[in-house]
Amino acid sequence: MTAAQPLHAVLGSGPAGTALARELVRRGHPVRLVDRSGSGPALEGVERYAADVATPEGARAAVAGGAVVYHCVNVGYHLQVEVMPKIQEAVLAAAEAEGARLVVLDTLYPYGETRGAVMTEDSPWNATTRKGRMRAELDARYLAAHREGRLPVVLGRSADFVGPGVLNSTLGGAVFPAALTGQPVPALGDIDLPHSYTYIEDVAAGLATLGEHPDADGRVWHLPTAPARTTREILAIVEQRTGRPIDLTVVAEPRPFGPFDETFMAEYAEMFYQHTEPQILDSSAIEKVYGLTATPLETALDATLAWYGEFLAARP
Repeated sequence: MTAAQPLHAVLGSGPAGTALARELVRRGHPVRLVDRSGSGPALEGVERYAADVATPEGARAAVAGGAVVYHCVNVGYHLQVEVMPKIQEAVLAAAEAEGARLVVLDTLYPYGETRGAVMTEDSPWNATTRKGRMRAELDARYLAAHREGRLPVVLGRSADFVGPGVLNSTLGGAVFPAALTGQPVPALGDIDLPHSYTYIEDVAAGLATLGEHPDADGRVWHLPTAPARTTREILAIVEQRTGRPIDLTVVAEPRPFGPFDETFMAEYAEMFYQHTEPQILDSSAIEKVYGLTATPLETALDATLAWYGEFLAARP
């Protein structure tokens, strides 16, 4: 690596990490994409690397030589409270030892129930759930590490994902295949409440921008997110795009349905408030400061439907 081309290490090869790796390559950065297997489709300009970043030695190997480290690792719902703090400890220590900046992909969980208030970066952290408190505690430690001068840290918060490759979202693998094939489409909670979704390519653009701007460090930013729409409005757009009536099943309370099995719903029940009150994210700060623009929801849905069409066609 040359001084002009510092390595960007992306931890986690899920939809966000993969989209981010592609975006960083597009911007001219050398990129390492890390997960436990190091396998997956070849991505032009991306070095795939196998490491378990929940361990100190795995995290050190993953970030070796990296100038900017992006933490996009997540784990199953039933493992989060136990495992995410271990990953944080290992990644913080490794990035600090490497002298790297750390960009963290974050959720809205620390805010807790908002009673429909618009979420800005100044909103209070009022989480009362296990996973919400855990995320808030992690974030407090990230920001403390920055304040203490251990390493530069910046957090990018996203609403629920939507987009190509996004399967495990309430607007993901349970919705689009069913909408394209005439199967029952589940919709959680009150479908007439506005709910923000962040397009996965906007997640990538936002994180890459934070990774390129050290002046962003030391705070939380909301990643570019289109204006909130109701679930009913979103499904109406999907219905119009597919030309097929949607067979809608409203899941008004946390119970197993289709891909939302009993194990998932038992863990998700405490977070179900996200579907019984408006979830409205304001991302104007990052848009104004760094000139970013959220992708219109219709454009995001078109790209998502196209990807799912190809995904279904490739299945046996």
